[in-house]
Amino acid sequence: MIKVMVCGAYGKMGREVLQAVYQDQHLSIVGAVDTNSDFADVGDIIGAGKTGVTVGNDLANVISETKPQVMVDFTNPKSVMNNVRVAINSGVCPVVGTTGLSETDLDEVRQLCAATKVNAIISPNFSIGAILMMKLSQEAAKYLPHVEIIEMHHDQKLDAPSGTALRTAELIAKVRGEMTQGHPAEIEKLTGSRGGDLAGIRLHSVRLPGYVAHQEVIFGGLGQTLTIRHDSISRESFMPGVVLACKKVLTVDGLTYGLEDLLG
Repeated sequence: MIKVMVCGAYGKMGREVLQAVYQDQHLSIVGAVDTNSDFADVGDIIGAGKTGVTVGNDLANVISETKPQVMVDFTNPKSVMNNVRVAINSGVCPVVGTTGLSETDLDEVRQLCAATKVNAIISPNFSIGAILMMKLSQEAAKYLPHVEIIEMHHDQKLDAPSGTALRTAELIAKVRGEMTQGHPAEIEKLTGSRGGDLAGIRLHSVRLPGYVAHQEVIFGGLGQTLTIRHDSISRESFMPGVVLACKKVLTVDGLTYGLEDLLG
């Protein structure tokens, strides 16, 4: 059994992770943390009866008391890096789904992993369908290099564009390079109306209640368009990827960014 602890246990994603880990026969919940903890039993949170595992409010203390092998983090961009530092320096492998990490942050995690020989997996998206969307988009860009990305999320999401949209653009840029799209003399009448720009790829973010996580990658060619779309209807869609990462993180080497190479 792989011993797992969960950061952000009271959040929507945290509760889903607790449920998924609890139900997997190869994983065991040994600890949980939330800054708003009232020290509830994990079983009461997920409707599984008493488990004897309570939600603490101090990450270092919970790690010291429960000795987990893996920490799953779905918290927020302000907390995640400190959580990752504490975990790695304590010999615990982080699996991170919190988005908003910068390249500087990722470089720091790589260095921490190298220095401590502790592995980590950070992924902008844990949905298998979303990973396939990114891989298919990268392949399509070889033949239809003109592309824009529209991502749609719930209105409580803090970062824009989403980590998935950024990762999709990065993968596309690897195969088509940087290029200028659209009319060279176009005028943006309202700042930001053409979206963000990564290697010439325009990224557009929508934030509205009712959405969970959705993305369209739209390719344009002579007399045709191709749209690759993924929809996460519920947060359950991310759990198979999270469970996979919890099992793989002990055997990967250093930091793995994205799940693309773990699908086999």
